[in-house]
Amino acid sequence: MELEIESRNVAMTPRWKTEIEARMDDLQRGHEDLIHGRVTLTKNRHHKKLANVAEALVVVTLPGRHIMTARKENKTFEEAIRSAFHAVSIELRKYREKRAKTEVRQSPVPPHRGVICKLFPQEKYGFILKEGGGEVYFHSNALRGLAFEQLEDGTEVVFGLEQGKKGPQATVVTLPRPMASKVS
Repeated sequence: MELEIESRNVAMTPRWKTEIEARMDDLQRGHEDLIHGRVTLTKNRHHKKLANVAEALVVVTLPGRHIMTARKENKTFEEAIRSAFHAVSIELRKYREKRAKTEVRQSPVPPHRGVICKLFPQEKYGFILKEGGGEVYFHSNALRGLAFEQLEDGTEVVFGLEQGKKGPQATVVTLPRPMASKVS
């Protein structure tokens, strides 16, 4: 990880630099994917309420351009550094927890199975022989993830079913998902 340390309106001391490097190492141990870090110490002489306020700004970058920032002010730079790093670690933890809760949604698998038994390419419709018997009408508009031209008699499909004006009708027609094979 690349680390930049800078100061404004104050000379950087070796003690502050060592403190920043140690805290960044601690932070990186819990978050190995940190790409970049920048710490800026600023002595703000023109603070509205307090004279000579010490400010620490910590910015870390994660993959995908996610940036976490914490800016803390205190009377000493040691306190400002400590509180800014503490705030960034809390932000990183919250970010990780939120990412861990993200669910990947998959479209539901249509509940019925069958094979294509009749095709009418000119009119772009056909019939599916349903498992357990009976024919189900489908139109090319119901196809998901495959083209009408890919279909042929005997193609295995899964489909959703509803009652149409002239009988059972497929709402969604797709190829079955491959079954996960067990490796012994």
